[in-house]
Amino acid sequence: MNIKDIARLSGVGISTVSRVLNNTGFVSDATRTKVMEVVKKYNYIPNSSARNLKMTQSNTIALMVKGISNPFFSNMIKEVERQVNLRGCPLLIQHVEDGSDEINAALQLVKEKNLYGVIFMGGTYDHSEEKFRQLNIPFVLTTITTTQEVDPTVFSSVIIDDVQEAYKATSYLISLGHTKISFLARFPLVQHTTGNRRLLGYIKALEEHGIPYDPSLVEDCEYSPSSGFTATKRLMNKNKDMTAVFAASDTIAIGAAKAILSSGLSIPGDISVIGFDGIEMAEYYHPSLDTISQPGVDMAKASVEILFDLITGQSTNKHVVFDSVLVKRGSCKKIGK
Repeated sequence: MNIKDIARLSGVGISTVSRVLNNTGFVSDATRTKVMEVVKKYNYIPNSSARNLKMTQSNTIALMVKGISNPFFSNMIKEVERQVNLRGCPLLIQHVEDGSDEINAALQLVKEKNLYGVIFMGGTYDHSEEKFRQLNIPFVLTTITTTQEVDPTVFSSVIIDDVQEAYKATSYLISLGHTKISFLARFPLVQHTTGNRRLLGYIKALEEHGIPYDPSLVEDCEYSPSSGFTATKRLMNKNKDMTAVFAASDTIAIGAAKAILSSGLSIPGDISVIGFDGIEMAEYYHPSLDTISQPGVDMAKASVEILFDLITGQSTNKHVVFDSVLVKRGSCKKIGK
């Protein structure tokens, strides 16, 4: 973005834009407002300011986390901090509230801290390509689902294939003889979220094994034990013949297990349970819960490596997809055994 672009988008001459930016000469209030709206929208920095920014740019890396209370992110955040510090840079960890615009938050930090680069972690992003292009420093999206079609050369990402991993979990339950399998996840209005993609994997496995999809076996819930508990109670009231629960996160699975046990049923004797993520808490729950374990630490390390390759110009944007692992701890069993 340069002064010619600002002039074109504002519908005025280059000299008019110059007068607005330098606060010299006469410009009508309406024209000044129009030019400044374009400047603000595209995060334009005049050339002289840009040169000064480059000269004074800090070596601080920002980690923008949505859902920072999610236990899955705990070890990832520690690994990002370790890897960034090994490269001699300080890390600024910023919590992003649900419903907040993480790109705007990052742009504000870029202005305030003259950041070196940004790693975004968690959540579903509904940003346009134009919005991503406003970030004029290297950045990586980690464990993030994007809902809009964005040119893949605009950003880097580190993810898992949520559809395939949910398919893996559901197929495992089917291989044990289960056909009445419930599914728990968060399904906001925005499509292509993590929960939606894991639902697609669940449905894909059912269809490939000739099992009809039953919407009554699917419940919308938050990624928390309490929400998993109440959602499972609802499922059990509706589906007396339910034999297995696939929860889209381990935190949901822990709540589901509590609901089953508190109803006087056993795991896996009466109902099998499998979660998703591989958090430590699920391993030490009683009984220990089967799960689809994401390689969080490896993903965090790869995110930092990609970011610094971008910063140093050693590579262009890239996209890395990690495989998860089915971990069997005894909370699932064959029907009739």
